[in-house]
Amino acid sequence: QVQLVESGGGLVQPGGSLRLSCAASGFTFRTTSMSWVRQSPGKGLEWVSGITGGGGWSDYADSVKGRFTITRDNAKNTLYLQMNSLKPEDTAVYYCTHFLGIEDRKYDKKKGYWGQGTQVTVSS
Repeated sequence: QVQLVESGGGLVQPGGSLRLSCAASGFTFRTTSMSWVRQSPGKGLEWVSGITGGGGWSDYADSVKGRFTITRDNAKNTLYLQMNSLKPEDTAVYYCTHFLGIEDRKYDKKKGYWGQGTQVTVSS
């Protein structure tokens, strides 16, 4: 069955960096476009970034553009999100999931495949 396991979150000071990982199994990872999606306390899901199966295309939400970088290693079935210059407003649980589009409304944790998420807290 499809499994997505996120890791790499933690507590970091403003301006710091973290690298998130998502280990995928149960589907053909190398041909599947993937997304990172986050959920802040009391808010809905926010699409953060997406990448095609071969890595030739990627895109970012305006709120993270220039600070976050999405990559993937298809040999390891792993998706990454390098997060630099972190801000308190980046505090959220981060999930990896299949790419459904760049609109937040396309994502619903009651549908599709989701991991348990990894908590990122940006605070001094």
